[in-house]
Amino acid sequence: MFEDIPVDVSPMYEGERIRSANMFVELAGPKSSGAELVQVAEDVEDGALEVIGPELSEMTEGEIYPFGISVKIQGEKLEKELEGVIERRIHELCNYVKGFMHLNQRDQIWCRVSKEALEAGFKLEHLAKALSILLKEEFPIIEKISVSIFTEKSEVEAFIETARAMYEVRDARARELSDEDVDVFYGCVMCQSFAPSHVCVVTPDRTALCGAINWFDCRAAAKMDPDGPIFEVTKGEVLDAEKGEYSDVNAMVADRSQGLTDRVYLHSVFEYPHTSCGCFEAVAFYIPELDGIGIVDRDFRGETPLGIPFSAMAGQCSGGKQVEGFTGLSMEYMRSPKFLQADGGYERVIWMPKEIKDSLTEFIPEGLMEKIPTEEDAGSIKEIRKFLRENEHPIMERLKQAKEAVEEPETVEEVSEEPEMTGVPMAQVAYAPELSMPASGGVKIILKNAKIYAEKVIIKKK
Repeated sequence: MFEDIPVDVSPMYEGERIRSANMFVELAGPKSSGAELVQVAEDVEDGALEVIGPELSEMTEGEIYPFGISVKIQGEKLEKELEGVIERRIHELCNYVKGFMHLNQRDQIWCRVSKEALEAGFKLEHLAKALSILLKEEFPIIEKISVSIFTEKSEVEAFIETARAMYEVRDARARELSDEDVDVFYGCVMCQSFAPSHVCVVTPDRTALCGAINWFDCRAAAKMDPDGPIFEVTKGEVLDAEKGEYSDVNAMVADRSQGLTDRVYLHSVFEYPHTSCGCFEAVAFYIPELDGIGIVDRDFRGETPLGIPFSAMAGQCSGGKQVEGFTGLSMEYMRSPKFLQADGGYERVIWMPKEIKDSLTEFIPEGLMEKIPTEEDAGSIKEIRKFLRENEHPIMERLKQAKEAVEEPETVEEVSEEPEMTGVPMAQVAYAPELSMPASGGVKIILKNAKIYAEKVIIKKK
Protein backbone atom coordinates (compact mmCIF):
# COMPACT_ATOMS: atom_id res chain seq x y z
CA MET A 1 0.00 0.00 0.00
CA PHE A 2 2.85 2.38 0.89
CA GLU A 3 5.55 0.58 -1.09
CA ASP A 4 6.66 3.64 -3.03
CA ILE A 5 6.79 5.86 0.06
CA PRO A 6 10.40 5.77 1.31
CA VAL A 7 9.55 6.07 5.03
CA ASP A 8 7.36 3.90 7.26
CA VAL A 9 3.70 4.81 7.66
CA SER A 10 2.18 3.45 10.85
CA PRO A 11 0.21 4.51 13.97
CA MET A 12 3.34 3.67 16.00
CA TYR A 13 4.88 7.00 14.95
CA GLU A 14 1.92 9.11 16.04
CA GLY A 15 3.59 10.48 19.17
CA GLU A 16 6.88 11.28 17.41
CA ARG A 17 8.42 14.65 18.18
CA ILE A 18 10.97 16.26 15.88
CA ARG A 19 13.23 18.60 17.84
CA SER A 20 15.10 21.48 16.21
CA ALA A 21 18.41 19.58 16.24
CA ASN A 22 16.88 16.83 14.12
CA MET A 23 14.73 19.09 11.93
CA PHE A 24 15.31 19.65 8.22
CA VAL A 25 12.61 22.30 7.74
CA GLU A 26 9.62 23.71 9.55
CA LEU A 27 6.30 24.20 7.77
CA ALA A 28 3.75 26.84 8.88
CA GLY A 29 3.81 27.24 12.67
CA PRO A 30 4.13 30.37 14.83
CA LYS A 31 6.78 31.98 12.63
CA SER A 32 5.03 31.42 9.32
CA SER A 33 1.52 30.73 8.05
CA GLY A 34 -0.54 27.73 7.01
CA ALA A 35 -3.89 26.01 7.02
CA GLU A 36 -5.65 22.76 6.24
CA LEU A 37 -9.08 22.26 4.72
CA VAL A 38 -11.30 19.36 3.74
CA GLN A 39 -14.15 20.04 1.32
CA VAL A 40 -16.88 17.79 -0.03
CA ALA A 41 -16.94 18.49 -3.76
CA GLU A 42 -18.18 17.23 -7.11
CA ASP A 43 -16.09 15.94 -10.00
CA VAL A 44 -13.11 15.06 -7.79
CA GLU A 45 -10.28 13.42 -9.72
CA ASP A 46 -9.58 10.35 -7.61
CA GLY A 47 -5.94 9.94 -6.64
CA ALA A 48 -4.88 13.34 -7.94
CA LEU A 49 -1.86 14.59 -5.97
CA GLU A 50 0.04 17.85 -6.44
CA VAL A 51 2.61 20.03 -4.70
CA ILE A 52 2.28 23.70 -5.61
CA GLY A 53 5.52 25.41 -4.72
CA PRO A 54 8.97 24.18 -3.65
CA GLU A 55 9.42 20.48 -2.85
CA LEU A 56 11.57 19.45 0.10
CA SER A 57 14.53 18.92 -2.24
CA GLU A 58 14.29 22.60 -3.20
CA MET A 59 14.17 23.86 0.38
CA THR A 60 17.05 25.03 2.58
CA GLU A 61 17.82 23.21 5.80
CA GLY A 62 16.74 25.04 8.93
CA GLU A 63 14.37 27.40 7.10
CA ILE A 64 10.64 27.91 7.73
CA TYR A 65 8.13 27.78 4.88
CA PRO A 66 4.38 28.50 4.54
CA PHE A 67 2.28 25.37 4.18
CA GLY A 68 -1.22 24.36 3.17
CA ILE A 69 -3.05 21.04 2.85
CA SER A 70 -6.20 20.97 0.72
CA VAL A 71 -8.22 17.75 0.56
CA LYS A 72 -11.26 17.37 -1.69
CA ILE A 73 -13.52 14.36 -1.26
CA GLN A 74 -16.53 12.92 -3.03
CA GLY A 75 -18.96 10.17 -2.07
CA GLU A 76 -22.66 9.44 -2.19
CA LYS A 77 -22.97 9.28 1.61
CA LEU A 78 -20.70 12.23 2.39
CA GLU A 79 -22.30 15.25 4.08
CA LYS A 80 -20.93 18.77 4.47
CA GLU A 81 -21.20 18.30 8.24
CA LEU A 82 -18.43 15.71 8.04
CA GLU A 83 -15.86 18.12 6.61
CA GLY A 84 -14.67 19.35 9.99
CA VAL A 85 -14.47 15.85 11.45
CA ILE A 86 -12.45 14.44 8.54
CA GLU A 87 -10.30 17.55 8.54
CA ARG A 88 -9.44 17.02 12.22
CA ARG A 89 -8.13 13.54 11.40
CA ILE A 90 -5.42 15.10 9.22
CA HIS A 91 -3.53 15.79 12.46
CA GLU A 92 -3.56 12.14 13.49
CA LEU A 93 -2.88 10.64 10.07
CA CYS A 94 -0.01 12.97 9.16
CA ASN A 95 1.72 11.78 12.31
CA TYR A 96 1.57 8.19 11.04
CA VAL A 97 4.34 9.20 8.61
CA LYS A 98 7.76 8.59 10.15
CA GLY A 99 9.78 11.78 10.11
CA PHE A 100 6.81 14.13 9.71
CA MET A 101 5.38 15.95 12.71
CA HIS A 102 1.98 17.69 12.66
CA LEU A 103 0.61 19.82 15.50
CA ASN A 104 -2.61 21.78 15.99
CA GLN A 105 -5.35 22.33 13.40
CA ARG A 106 -7.11 24.67 10.99
CA ASP A 107 -4.99 27.79 10.38
CA GLN A 108 -2.83 27.04 13.42
CA ILE A 109 -0.97 24.01 12.01
CA TRP A 110 2.71 23.55 12.78
CA CYS A 111 4.72 20.85 10.99
CA ARG A 112 8.30 19.65 10.79
CA VAL A 113 10.23 17.25 8.55
CA SER A 114 13.21 15.37 9.98
CA LYS A 115 16.65 15.16 8.40
CA GLU A 116 16.38 11.36 8.36
CA ALA A 117 13.17 11.49 6.34
CA LEU A 118 14.78 13.75 3.73
CA GLU A 119 17.84 11.49 3.53
CA ALA A 120 15.51 8.53 2.94
CA GLY A 121 14.06 10.32 -0.10
CA PHE A 122 10.81 11.56 1.49
CA LYS A 123 8.91 14.24 -0.44
CA LEU A 124 5.74 16.20 0.22
CA GLU A 125 4.07 14.31 -2.60
CA HIS A 126 4.57 11.18 -0.47
CA LEU A 127 2.73 12.92 2.39
CA ALA A 128 -0.15 13.70 0.00
CA LYS A 129 -0.29 10.07 -1.10
CA ALA A 130 -0.20 8.74 2.46
CA LEU A 131 -3.05 11.08 3.42
CA SER A 132 -5.19 10.04 0.47
CA ILE A 133 -4.76 6.34 1.31
CA LEU A 134 -5.23 6.72 5.06
CA LEU A 135 -8.32 8.95 4.79
CA LYS A 136 -9.99 6.44 2.46
CA GLU A 137 -9.16 3.68 4.92
CA GLU A 138 -10.51 5.61 7.88
CA PHE A 139 -13.64 6.78 6.05
CA PRO A 140 -14.89 4.13 3.57
CA ILE A 141 -17.66 6.52 2.49
CA ILE A 142 -14.99 8.53 0.65
CA GLU A 143 -15.17 7.27 -2.92
CA LYS A 144 -12.85 9.81 -4.54
CA ILE A 145 -10.11 11.96 -3.04
CA SER A 146 -7.53 14.46 -4.23
CA VAL A 147 -4.81 16.16 -2.17
CA SER A 148 -3.04 19.43 -2.93
CA ILE A 149 -0.12 20.72 -0.88
CA PHE A 150 0.93 24.37 -1.05
CA THR A 151 4.37 25.76 -0.20
CA GLU A 152 4.38 28.82 -2.48
CA LYS A 153 3.73 31.87 -0.28
CA SER A 154 1.14 33.57 -2.51
CA GLU A 155 -0.72 30.27 -3.00
CA VAL A 156 -0.72 29.58 0.73
CA GLU A 157 -2.03 33.06 1.52
CA ALA A 158 -4.90 32.68 -0.96
CA PHE A 159 -5.67 29.22 0.40
CA ILE A 160 -5.76 30.51 3.99
CA GLU A 161 -8.38 33.10 3.03
CA THR A 162 -10.54 30.38 1.48
CA ALA A 163 -10.08 28.12 4.50
CA ARG A 164 -10.97 30.83 7.02
CA ALA A 165 -14.15 31.65 5.13
CA MET A 166 -15.17 27.98 5.35
CA TYR A 167 -14.33 27.82 9.06
CA GLU A 168 -16.58 30.81 9.70
CA VAL A 169 -19.51 29.22 7.86
CA ARG A 170 -19.21 26.11 10.04
CA ASP A 171 -18.83 28.07 13.28
CA ALA A 172 -21.72 30.43 12.53
CA ARG A 173 -24.07 27.48 12.07
CA ALA A 174 -23.13 26.08 15.46
CA ARG A 175 -24.06 29.37 17.16
CA GLU A 176 -27.72 28.76 16.31
CA LEU A 177 -28.03 26.22 19.16
CA SER A 178 -27.50 26.39 22.93
CA ASP A 179 -26.85 23.67 25.49
CA GLU A 180 -30.48 23.72 26.60
CA ASP A 181 -31.71 22.99 23.07
CA VAL A 182 -30.24 19.48 22.93
CA ASP A 183 -30.53 16.26 24.92
CA VAL A 184 -27.01 15.00 24.33
CA PHE A 185 -23.46 16.32 24.24
CA TYR A 186 -20.46 14.61 22.66
CA GLY A 187 -17.12 13.37 23.90
CA CYS A 188 -13.94 13.37 21.82
CA VAL A 189 -10.72 11.47 22.60
CA MET A 190 -8.82 12.13 19.38
CA CYS A 191 -6.03 13.86 21.32
CA GLN A 192 -5.36 10.96 23.69
CA SER A 193 -2.27 9.88 21.76
CA PHE A 194 -0.67 13.10 23.09
CA ALA A 195 -2.77 13.62 26.24
CA PRO A 196 -3.86 10.16 27.49
CA SER A 197 -6.16 11.44 30.24
CA HIS A 198 -7.82 14.23 28.26
CA VAL A 199 -11.45 14.03 27.23
CA CYS A 200 -13.02 16.90 25.31
CA VAL A 201 -16.70 17.62 26.02
CA VAL A 202 -18.35 19.29 23.05
CA THR A 203 -21.68 21.08 23.47
CA PRO A 204 -23.53 23.62 21.32
CA ASP A 205 -22.12 26.37 23.54
CA ARG A 206 -18.65 24.90 23.92
CA THR A 207 -16.75 24.01 20.77
CA ALA A 208 -13.85 21.55 21.13
CA LEU A 209 -10.65 23.09 22.51
CA CYS A 210 -8.94 22.73 19.12
CA GLY A 211 -11.65 24.92 17.57
CA ALA A 212 -12.00 22.48 14.69
CA ILE A 213 -15.01 20.45 15.85
CA ASN A 214 -18.42 21.74 16.88
CA TRP A 215 -21.58 19.98 18.06
CA PHE A 216 -22.92 19.45 14.53
CA ASP A 217 -19.60 17.94 13.43
CA CYS A 218 -19.71 15.55 16.38
CA ARG A 219 -23.27 14.52 15.64
CA ALA A 220 -22.35 13.59 12.08
CA ALA A 221 -19.19 11.76 13.19
CA ALA A 222 -20.93 9.73 15.89
CA LYS A 223 -23.69 8.78 13.48
CA MET A 224 -21.17 7.60 10.90
CA ASP A 225 -18.95 5.73 13.37
CA PRO A 226 -20.64 5.11 16.78
CA ASP A 227 -17.55 3.28 18.06
CA GLY A 228 -15.09 5.94 16.92
CA PRO A 229 -13.21 8.61 18.91
CA ILE A 230 -16.25 10.93 18.89
CA PHE A 231 -19.26 9.59 20.75
CA GLU A 232 -22.60 10.61 22.20
CA VAL A 233 -22.90 11.53 25.88
CA THR A 234 -26.21 11.92 27.67
CA LYS A 235 -26.34 14.95 29.91
CA GLY A 236 -27.90 13.22 32.90
CA GLU A 237 -28.88 15.27 35.92
CA VAL A 238 -28.04 18.96 35.76
CA LEU A 239 -25.88 19.38 38.87
CA ASP A 240 -25.08 23.05 38.25
CA ALA A 241 -26.44 24.84 35.19
CA GLU A 242 -24.33 27.96 35.76
CA LYS A 243 -21.03 26.09 36.03
CA GLY A 244 -22.04 23.52 33.43
CA GLU A 245 -21.85 20.33 35.49
CA TYR A 246 -23.82 17.22 34.52
CA SER A 247 -23.90 13.81 36.18
CA ASP A 248 -23.50 11.67 33.06
CA VAL A 249 -20.78 13.92 31.70
CA ASN A 250 -18.84 13.47 34.94
CA ALA A 251 -19.26 9.70 34.71
CA MET A 252 -18.06 9.64 31.11
CA VAL A 253 -15.01 11.80 31.89
CA ALA A 254 -14.09 9.57 34.85
CA ASP A 255 -14.29 6.50 32.64
CA ARG A 256 -12.42 7.89 29.64
CA SER A 257 -9.69 9.61 31.69
CA GLN A 258 -8.79 6.39 33.51
CA GLY A 259 -10.25 7.88 36.68
CA LEU A 260 -7.84 10.82 36.82
CA THR A 261 -10.68 13.33 36.41
CA ASP A 262 -14.14 12.69 37.81
CA ARG A 263 -15.74 16.14 37.79
CA VAL A 264 -15.69 18.91 35.23
CA TYR A 265 -17.19 22.39 35.02
CA LEU A 266 -17.71 23.36 31.39
CA HIS A 267 -18.00 27.08 32.04
CA SER A 268 -15.50 27.90 34.79
CA VAL A 269 -11.74 27.97 35.38
CA PHE A 270 -12.19 27.30 39.10
CA GLU A 271 -12.46 24.12 41.19
CA TYR A 272 -12.96 21.58 38.38
CA PRO A 273 -12.07 23.25 35.05
CA HIS A 274 -12.17 21.32 31.78
CA THR A 275 -8.93 19.43 31.17
CA SER A 276 -6.60 20.66 28.45
CA CYS A 277 -4.95 18.62 25.70
CA GLY A 278 -2.30 20.60 23.85
CA CYS A 279 -4.12 21.55 20.66
CA PHE A 280 -6.18 24.28 22.32
CA GLU A 281 -6.24 27.65 20.58
CA ALA A 282 -6.00 29.75 23.75
CA VAL A 283 -5.71 29.57 27.53
CA ALA A 284 -7.81 31.29 30.17
CA PHE A 285 -5.77 31.95 33.33
CA TYR A 286 -6.53 33.40 36.74
CA ILE A 287 -4.73 36.57 37.90
CA PRO A 288 -5.07 36.37 41.72
CA GLU A 289 -3.70 39.86 42.46
CA LEU A 290 -6.73 41.36 40.70
CA ASP A 291 -9.18 38.47 41.04
CA GLY A 292 -9.61 38.53 37.28
CA ILE A 293 -9.05 36.30 34.27
CA GLY A 294 -6.63 36.76 31.41
CA ILE A 295 -6.76 35.20 27.96
CA VAL A 296 -3.79 34.39 25.73
CA ASP A 297 -3.67 32.57 22.40
CA ARG A 298 -0.87 30.60 20.76
CA ASP A 299 -0.17 33.39 18.25
CA PHE A 300 0.79 35.87 20.99
CA ARG A 301 4.57 36.25 21.12
CA GLY A 302 5.01 38.35 24.25
CA GLU A 303 4.77 37.59 27.94
CA THR A 304 1.46 37.40 29.75
CA PRO A 305 0.83 39.42 32.94
CA LEU A 306 1.98 36.33 34.86
CA GLY A 307 5.44 36.89 33.43
CA ILE A 308 5.48 33.83 31.17
CA PRO A 309 4.67 33.32 27.46
CA PHE A 310 1.89 31.17 26.03
CA SER A 311 4.25 28.22 25.52
CA ALA A 312 5.19 28.01 29.19
CA MET A 313 1.60 28.41 30.31
CA ALA A 314 0.43 25.76 27.86
CA GLY A 315 3.05 23.41 29.23
CA GLN A 316 1.67 23.85 32.74
CA CYS A 317 -1.91 22.90 31.91
CA SER A 318 -1.71 20.64 28.84
CA GLY A 319 -1.41 16.87 28.64
CA GLY A 320 -4.85 16.19 30.07
CA LYS A 321 -4.20 17.83 33.44
CA GLN A 322 -6.95 19.54 35.41
CA VAL A 323 -5.31 22.61 36.93
CA GLU A 324 -7.52 25.04 38.82
CA GLY A 325 -7.23 28.57 37.49
CA PHE A 326 -6.25 27.45 33.98
CA THR A 327 -8.16 25.95 31.08
CA GLY A 328 -7.57 25.58 27.38
CA LEU A 329 -10.30 26.84 25.09
CA SER A 330 -11.15 27.56 21.49
CA MET A 331 -11.55 30.98 19.94
CA GLU A 332 -15.13 30.05 19.09
CA TYR A 333 -15.98 29.39 22.75
CA MET A 334 -15.12 33.04 23.41
CA ARG A 335 -18.04 33.91 21.12
CA SER A 336 -20.46 31.81 23.15
CA PRO A 337 -23.03 33.46 25.44
CA LYS A 338 -21.96 30.91 28.06
CA PHE A 339 -18.29 31.89 27.93
CA LEU A 340 -17.01 31.34 31.50
CA GLN A 341 -20.45 32.37 32.73
CA ALA A 342 -19.92 30.93 36.21
CA ASP A 343 -16.93 33.24 36.67
CA GLY A 344 -18.63 36.39 35.40
CA GLY A 345 -17.89 36.07 31.69
CA TYR A 346 -16.31 39.14 30.14
CA GLU A 347 -16.92 41.17 33.28
CA ARG A 348 -14.18 39.04 34.85
CA VAL A 349 -11.75 39.27 31.91
CA ILE A 350 -9.06 41.87 32.62
CA TRP A 351 -6.43 41.25 29.93
CA MET A 352 -6.10 39.76 26.44
CA PRO A 353 -3.98 40.31 23.31
CA LYS A 354 -5.25 43.04 21.00
CA GLU A 355 -5.61 40.62 18.09
CA ILE A 356 -8.05 38.47 20.07
CA LYS A 357 -9.95 41.49 21.35
CA ASP A 358 -10.38 42.93 17.86
CA SER A 359 -11.78 39.59 16.64
CA LEU A 360 -14.43 39.61 19.39
CA THR A 361 -15.91 43.05 18.76
CA GLU A 362 -19.38 41.61 18.09
CA PHE A 363 -19.31 39.31 21.11
CA ILE A 364 -17.89 41.32 24.00
CA PRO A 365 -20.87 42.96 25.79
CA GLU A 366 -21.55 46.59 25.02
CA GLY A 367 -19.65 48.95 27.28
CA LEU A 368 -16.90 46.46 28.13
CA MET A 369 -14.81 46.61 24.97
CA GLU A 370 -12.81 49.68 25.97
CA LYS A 371 -12.50 48.56 29.59
CA ILE A 372 -10.43 45.42 28.87
CA PRO A 373 -6.70 46.18 28.43
CA THR A 374 -4.41 44.53 25.88
CA GLU A 375 -0.62 44.28 25.66
CA GLU A 376 -0.68 47.77 24.13
CA ASP A 377 -2.35 49.19 27.24
CA ALA A 378 -0.72 47.28 30.06
CA GLY A 379 1.76 44.49 30.66
CA SER A 380 2.31 44.30 34.40
CA ILE A 381 -0.17 43.78 37.23
CA LYS A 382 0.40 47.37 38.35
CA GLU A 383 -0.30 48.75 34.87
CA ILE A 384 -3.40 46.59 34.48
CA ARG A 385 -4.73 47.75 37.85
CA LYS A 386 -4.25 51.38 36.82
CA PHE A 387 -5.99 50.81 33.47
CA LEU A 388 -8.91 49.01 35.10
CA ARG A 389 -9.34 51.80 37.63
CA GLU A 390 -9.16 54.60 35.05
CA ASN A 391 -11.63 52.83 32.74
CA GLU A 392 -14.00 51.74 35.52
CA HIS A 393 -13.86 48.03 34.72
CA PRO A 394 -16.54 46.05 36.66
CA ILE A 395 -13.77 44.08 38.40
CA MET A 396 -12.94 47.19 40.44
CA GLU A 397 -16.34 47.05 42.13
CA ARG A 398 -15.74 43.38 42.85
CA LEU A 399 -12.38 44.20 44.43
CA LYS A 400 -13.96 47.01 46.42
CA GLN A 401 -16.62 44.71 47.84
CA ALA A 402 -14.00 42.11 48.71
CA LYS A 403 -11.91 44.73 50.45
CA GLU A 404 -14.87 45.93 52.50
CA ALA A 405 -15.52 42.37 53.60
CA VAL A 406 -12.00 42.00 54.99
CA GLU A 407 -11.82 42.19 58.76
CA GLU A 408 -10.08 44.97 60.68
CA PRO A 409 -6.26 45.00 60.93
CA GLU A 410 -4.63 42.49 63.24
CA THR A 411 -7.85 40.48 63.56
CA VAL A 412 -6.93 36.86 64.11
CA GLU A 413 -9.17 33.91 63.41
CA GLU A 414 -8.09 30.66 65.00
CA VAL A 415 -9.54 27.42 63.75
CA SER A 416 -9.72 24.50 66.18
CA GLU A 417 -10.74 20.87 65.96
CA GLU A 418 -8.43 20.30 62.99
CA PRO A 419 -5.66 17.74 62.45
CA GLU A 420 -2.62 18.31 64.64
CA MET A 421 0.92 18.59 63.25
CA THR A 422 3.96 18.48 65.53
CA GLY A 423 1.69 18.90 68.51
CA VAL A 424 0.20 22.22 67.35
CA PRO A 425 -3.46 22.51 66.23
CA MET A 426 -3.44 23.13 62.47
CA ALA A 427 -6.19 23.98 60.00
CA GLN A 428 -6.21 23.43 56.25
CA VAL A 429 -6.24 26.88 54.68
CA ALA A 430 -5.53 26.12 51.03
CA TYR A 431 -5.71 23.33 48.51
CA ALA A 432 -4.20 23.15 45.04
CA PRO A 433 -4.45 20.27 42.55
CA GLU A 434 -0.95 21.26 41.39
CA LEU A 435 1.50 23.70 42.94
CA SER A 436 4.90 24.58 41.45
CA MET A 437 7.82 25.70 43.61
CA PRO A 438 11.25 26.82 42.36
CA ALA A 439 14.37 25.20 43.75
CA SER A 440 18.10 25.64 43.32
CA GLY A 441 20.00 24.23 40.37
CA GLY A 442 17.23 24.92 37.89
CA VAL A 443 14.99 22.29 39.49
CA LYS A 444 11.25 22.85 39.86
CA ILE A 445 9.28 21.02 42.53
CA ILE A 446 5.69 20.19 41.62
CA LEU A 447 3.35 19.26 44.46
CA LYS A 448 0.30 17.22 43.44
CA ASN A 449 -2.95 17.66 45.43
CA ALA A 450 -1.17 19.95 47.88
CA LYS A 451 -2.90 20.74 51.19
CA ILE A 452 -1.55 23.72 53.13
CA TYR A 453 -2.05 23.90 56.88
CA ALA A 454 -1.50 26.82 59.25
CA GLU A 455 -1.70 27.32 63.00
CA LYS A 456 -3.30 30.73 62.57
CA VAL A 457 -4.84 32.71 59.74
CA ILE A 458 -4.12 36.44 60.02
CA ILE A 459 -5.96 38.83 57.73
CA LYS A 460 -4.56 42.35 57.55
CA LYS A 461 -5.98 45.37 55.80
CA LYS A 462 -3.23 47.34 54.08
